[in-house]
Amino acid sequence: MEFLKKLKTFVWSKHFLKHFGLVVLAYFVIIGGTIFYLDFDTNHGEKIKVPILFGKNVKGIQPLMDELDLQYEILDSIYAPNKPVGTILSQDPRPTDSTDVYVKSGRIIRVRVSKKTRLVEMPSLIDKSERFALSVLKNRGLKYKITYKATSESNGAVLDQKLGGKQIKGGAKIPIGSVIYLIVGKNEGATPVQIPNLVGLTINEVKSRLSGISSLTIFENYIGCMNASDSSSAKVSIQSPEYIEGMMSSSSSTISITLDKNYSGENQDSE
Repeated sequence: MEFLKKLKTFVWSKHFLKHFGLVVLAYFVIIGGTIFYLDFDTNHGEKIKVPILFGKNVKGIQPLMDELDLQYEILDSIYAPNKPVGTILSQDPRPTDSTDVYVKSGRIIRVRVSKKTRLVEMPSLIDKSERFALSVLKNRGLKYKITYKATSESNGAVLDQKLGGKQIKGGAKIPIGSVIYLIVGKNEGATPVQIPNLVGLTINEVKSRLSGISSLTIFENYIGCMNASDSSSAKVSIQSPEYIEGMMSSSSSTISITLDKNYSGENQDSE
């Protein structure tokens, strides 16, 4: 009882009430100040409609963004040849009209815009045959012009590749439709050769038949082959250029062959 009496006297003392009041005041000041700061810093209660940017050109949206106190950022450029360069194709966040989502001032709207140029990787064609080089360029949507250079070696092979008058290395990213200038070696003294009939032969038989014509290059393509055994037993079903008796071709030619695991034809050449 004596303890409770002393506690009651202490609680109601001026010293205790003064310090208790200061603690309560400090609590409300801190909490109130924090709430006020957060409201101010986060623009509590502010609602700005996200504008519709689809179809607009990114070069013309700055006045609108300034008016709404918003910002924008280009995330990516997407190949869209049928649209003017810079047309906005997507935005994040999407317009308020379709989502009911509002933002606060300073929010960044991220957009993706159109471009008319698509890049491809420049192949490395040095020392490759002219026929093979042209096939690769066509497949990648690149154009070409050829200049021949007299040489005693590398007959029919690419000696140099250029873009805009400068050498270009394999792996460089360039626009589709670019014109690649190829310098191809040409031995004026090269002797034409008969393209052999390779249809119905396995790859080992092909190499054996071409062993006496070292200047010819083989480009192989396999169908239905899942392992080395399939590849070695597959037979040539198509060759290009095709065999025509008596027809001669440059000794630097490339022969493209398709070897099919399921092809059962036999070679008709009586060599």
